[in-house]
Amino acid sequence: MSKFSELINSNKPVLVDFYADWCGPCKAMKPILEDLKSKIGGTASILKVDVDRNPHAAQSYNVQSIPTLILFKNGKVLWRKTGVAQSRELEQIIKQHS
Repeated sequence: MSKFSELINSNKPVLVDFYADWCGPCKAMKPILEDLKSKIGGTASILKVDVDRNPHAAQSYNVQSIPTLILFKNGKVLWRKTGVAQSRELEQIIKQHS
């Protein structure tokens, strides 16, 4: 089992940010995710996946544009959004599924 599979199969929510270094909106997500991490603490994990380095993971979840955010718990997709999301929205989604 890959490290990725292990993480998303956790019984704690895992927010995965599919991104690329060359993507402008992806860069905008960085401070938002850092802010979110400080708010949610240990209630959920945040994982960044570079689609250029991990094309298989991106294909597995049909990620066609970035940034794409997917919330997993116990290996299931609970929520997904393409584009920039605000910290407050992400925090509410995580709280719903914690």
